[in-house]
Amino acid sequence: MPVIALRLTHKRLRDGNMSNYDLIIIGSGPAGRAAAIQAGKLKRKVLVIDRKDRLGGVSVHTGTIPSKTLRETVLNLSGWRERSFYGRSYRVKDKIGAEDLKARLHMTLGHEVDVLEHQFNRNHVDTLYGLARFVDEHTVEVDTEAGDVTRLTAKRFLISTGTKTFRPDTVPFNGTTIVDSDEFLELARIPRSLIVVGAGVIGVEYATMFSALDVRVTLIEPRDTFLDFIDKTLIQDFTHQIRENGVDLRLGSAIEKIEDAGDYVEVSLANGRHVRAEMLLFAAGRLGATSKLNLAAAGLETDHRGRLDVDRKSYQTRKPHIYAAGDVIGHPSLASTSVQQGRVAACHALETPTLAESPWFPYGIYSVPEISTCGMSEEEMQERGIPYEVGVARFRETSRGHIMGLEHGMLKMLFSLKTRRVLGVQIVGEGATELIHIAQAVLNLKGTVDYFVQNTFNYPTLAEAYKIAGLDAFNRMPIPEEYKIKREAPPATSRGRI
Repeated sequence: MPVIALRLTHKRLRDGNMSNYDLIIIGSGPAGRAAAIQAGKLKRKVLVIDRKDRLGGVSVHTGTIPSKTLRETVLNLSGWRERSFYGRSYRVKDKIGAEDLKARLHMTLGHEVDVLEHQFNRNHVDTLYGLARFVDEHTVEVDTEAGDVTRLTAKRFLISTGTKTFRPDTVPFNGTTIVDSDEFLELARIPRSLIVVGAGVIGVEYATMFSALDVRVTLIEPRDTFLDFIDKTLIQDFTHQIRENGVDLRLGSAIEKIEDAGDYVEVSLANGRHVRAEMLLFAAGRLGATSKLNLAAAGLETDHRGRLDVDRKSYQTRKPHIYAAGDVIGHPSLASTSVQQGRVAACHALETPTLAESPWFPYGIYSVPEISTCGMSEEEMQERGIPYEVGVARFRETSRGHIMGLEHGMLKMLFSLKTRRVLGVQIVGEGATELIHIAQAVLNLKGTVDYFVQNTFNYPTLAEAYKIAGLDAFNRMPIPEEYKIKREAPPATSRGRI
């Protein structure tokens, strides 16, 4: 935001009529943004406080938008999508540098902030930049960058401060060759080799992304498994693909030491092996960004990871007038679900009826290849004792897959044998995060396997994989009585006597 606009905002806030709000929101990420706009549309007096000097929170500046923009840039400049036709050495641009990656990133972030500021202005949402802390249950103080301390009161509060990177003392971060996921976006050059510690969503996304740039990547995860909330069949397929793409996946060995050796970084593993690379990205977990809020003054406390506990229908904390939403409340920690949570919280706080959240929502992992799921995994079906059937389609079985040169990718659907309803869909491969929304709609509308058999899908498309997977399961499932062809018995004929 321009300096002049910031000054005008402070002038409005110093007005005695503006010091008391219907709703004060701390944090302008997906949850805070959605709540603020919803409150503005309800014509309530709402203020958003953010510690950064630009709106958007972690999602816009260091998380969702930057990483996904970086991924798209990598895939475009590297020519990754065309290599099955033109060979593994094919590139759109021969020499790709850090500035090439940052150029598109900065343009995208600038646009995101501009749109958000326009939305706030259009809906009469006040903003204040500074560090907020509670003084009591209904009062916060904000230390602004200008050196002022502003005290504000509100009837309701929403905490949507998101998360911050976990930086253990045992890791010698230096901001250049040993970095966290926030610092990684500011890399001065693309390394020839990279160690990624932590095979969670962030670690997997960056590891596979840089592997597409032909960087030698080693992905280390102390546990024996990774992305455990994803169906195991998908993980097996995904693991095969990323190893084939050059990712050295090291599972099941704890890290004993990380050493900054100047020209390289060395990691010593408990199993006796050592890994060297030019750069190390530490992406093993995040913490709720609540340590500076002085929550004790408001009568609140967090868990060991700085997260707040809330009622999952209203998003109220133990203090009914204080709400929390987004990553700061933990699972599922998605930008998409944070938007929903923020809107629902604002409506509840302002006593406005709204629709309940849908029970089924999609997960999206923007790795290379993409992964997206909605509903139950096969392991969950087995744990619940639900009799089921599986339908699978490979992208290479579709004409669109041939046109695009896809050698990998699959769609898996799970159906109840009792009700025929679809209860889970998992996709790995090109366009997975877009394709999953068909499954989400069918799941929430309680659709069955029959939907995919009866309906026509555009041809040629990757969405046709739904039809293939649906038929794959349908052909093995019992046919309902109403679908069976009723044939009349031929009339009996009497033989004449000779």
